[in-house]
Amino acid sequence: MKQEIPYKIYLEESEMPVSWYNMRADMKTKPAPLLNPGTLKPMTFEELSGVFCDELVAQELDEDTAFIEIPQEIRNFYKMYRPSPLVRAYCLEEKLQTPAKIYYKFEGNNTSGSHKLNSAIAQAYYAKKQGLKGVTTETGAGQWGTALSMACAYLGLDCKVYMVKVSYEQKPFRREVMRTYGASVTPSPSETTNVGRKILAEHPGTTGSLGCAISEAVEVATTNEGYRYVLGSVLNQVLLHQSVIGLESKIAMDKYGITPDIIIGCAGGGSNLGGLIAPFMGEKLRGEKDYRIIAVEPASCPSFTRGKFAYDFCDTGMICPLAKMYTLGSGFIPSPNHAGGLRFHGMSTVLSQLYHDGFMEAKAVEQTSVFEAAEMFARVEGILPAPESSHAIRAAIDEALKCKETGEEKTILFGLTGTGYFDMVAYEKFHNGEMNDHIPTDAELQVGFDGIPKFPGNEI
Repeated sequence: MKQEIPYKIYLEESEMPVSWYNMRADMKTKPAPLLNPGTLKPMTFEELSGVFCDELVAQELDEDTAFIEIPQEIRNFYKMYRPSPLVRAYCLEEKLQTPAKIYYKFEGNNTSGSHKLNSAIAQAYYAKKQGLKGVTTETGAGQWGTALSMACAYLGLDCKVYMVKVSYEQKPFRREVMRTYGASVTPSPSETTNVGRKILAEHPGTTGSLGCAISEAVEVATTNEGYRYVLGSVLNQVLLHQSVIGLESKIAMDKYGITPDIIIGCAGGGSNLGGLIAPFMGEKLRGEKDYRIIAVEPASCPSFTRGKFAYDFCDTGMICPLAKMYTLGSGFIPSPNHAGGLRFHGMSTVLSQLYHDGFMEAKAVEQTSVFEAAEMFARVEGILPAPESSHAIRAAIDEALKCKETGEEKTILFGLTGTGYFDMVAYEKFHNGEMNDHIPTDAELQVGFDGIPKFPGNEI
C-alpha cells in the first residue's frame, strides 16, 4: 500500500546522516588543485594550514574518501535545528495549475536564517579543537557572518567579520544579529587592512564585493597569531559540510518513494547548490540514476553562463591561491544587486568541473523576475524567501509552467536556502518600482577577464 505523502516530511533523529558525502570521490575528472600563485604548483598541506585549520585542510585535499564521519559534537549541535523539513508546495502547484509536483528543502529554520550554519559549526568546531583564539571571515548578504557568529559564540571563539559594504548598509539588522552574538563587523573594503586601503585607492566609492572582503579577512587571519580564516562557500570542505542538506532530502524522498526529475539550486559560490545536489549527483556520476540539475545565478553576476573556465584568484586583492573555476575575473565588481550572497565572481571548483563536463546546466535570471517569484511564493506558501533562494524559486516556477504547457507530471526539488526578513530594503525597492536589472555588457565583463592570470595552460 502506497504511503500517503505529508505536507512536511521530517526525519527522525535516528534517520539523520552520520557522515558527510564527498562528491569528488565519485568524479572521474577531479577538480583541478589549488595553485600557489607564486610557484604555480599545487598548494601543499603545509601552505594551506597557514590560512585554514588543519582538519579543514585535510578535508579540502581529500579526493578519495566518499563519506567522512560527522563528529558527535557537531551532530549534537545540528539537532538544535535539524533535520530541516522537506515541504511539498501544494499551494504553489495549485496557484500555477501545473501537473508538476514541487518540493523544497527549507533551510531557514534557525536564527541565522539560512543553510550557512551547517558549515559554520563544523569550521568553528575544528578551530576550537585546534586550540585557536578565533577566526576571520567575509560575508555578502550576511547569512554566513550571522551563522559563524552563532557558532563561535557557542564554542567561545572570537569572530571577526568583513561584510560587503553594500550589504552592510542595506542590511543593518543582520549586522546587529552578528554583533549580538559577539562578532566584530567591518564594512569592506575598509581602511583597517593594507589590501582594503589599496582597493579603495583603486576604486574610490566602491560598494565592495565578496572578493574584496575575502582579501581583508585573509590578511587579518594571517597577520594575527591564533587566528585562521574560514569561508562560507566555494571551497571543497564547505560543499562537504553542506551535503547534509542533500542527504536529508534524499533520505526523506526515498522514504516515500519520491524521485525528483529536476533539482534546482541558486548559485553564488556553490555551497547551497553543492550541498543540495550532492547525493543525487553521486548517483549520476556512478551511472545509477539520471537527474536534470540546474544552477540559477543572477544575470548581473553570471559566472557560469558568461564566465571563463580558468585558473583565477578567489579574491580581489590577489593574495589567495589560484582556483580553476568559472570566473568573471577577480577584479569584477558586480552591480549592487539585492542578492548579496550571489555576488561572487567565481564558482566552486567542484561545481565548475561538473558543469564543464556536462553533468549540470545553468541559467541566469534578472532580479525583477526573481522578486516577482519571491512575492508569489510568499503569498501562497507563507514563507518570505531570501533574494538568493528566490533565484531557485524563479527557475522552479518556470519549469512547473513548462509542465503545464506539455502536460508532463515532473517532480521538481529546489533548495529554499533561507528567509528574507532582513532583506526588506530589497523588497521595498521592488514594490516601489525602483529595482533595475543590470546585465553587464561584454565590454564590462572583458575588464574582469583581462585580469585573469596569464601563464602556460591558462589561456581563455
